Amino acid sequence: MKMSGEEIIPASREAVWKALNDPDILKQAIPGCEAITKHSDTELEAKVMVKVGPVKASFTGNVNLTDLNPPASYRISGEGKGIAGLANGGADVRLEEVEGGTKLSYDVDAQVGGKLAMLGSRLIDSTARSLATQFFDKFAKIVGGVPDEEEAKEA
Repeated sequence: MKMSGEEIIPASREAVWKALNDPDILKQAIPGCEAITKHSDTELEAKVMVKVGPVKASFTGNVNLTDLNPPASYRISGEGKGIAGLANGGADVRLEEVEGGTKLSYDVDAQVGGKLAMLGSRLIDSTARSLATQFFDKFAKIVGGVPDEEEAKEA
């Protein structure tokens, strides 16, 4: 599976970079994330529960950051395993200052195996795009200081 995109985050490039490397912010923004443990500045471990079509799967995985060029770019790669299968891959992430904040560009290349692979690439691709949209919406709200709709209702 390959996926590319760009998102405008309403914050400075330094703030976006810092947030991309903050386990607490990532845990809030990653859909289904149950835990993130930071082992070093370049190694993280995560536990994520995702639903792909009829299959609800829990993955535990390791994530490594390489080719670090703060606050402009890095490569994130990882591998996750669970009862429903495995996933591995990586993404090149680039940050660029633009009017209104920071443009975050990404190019993802990932593979899935096991039971998940039997669901078909179309379902897996659409789920991945949906999860990416959810992540960036939540990430932009957290980093840009925009309250959630639920938080706005409570205020």
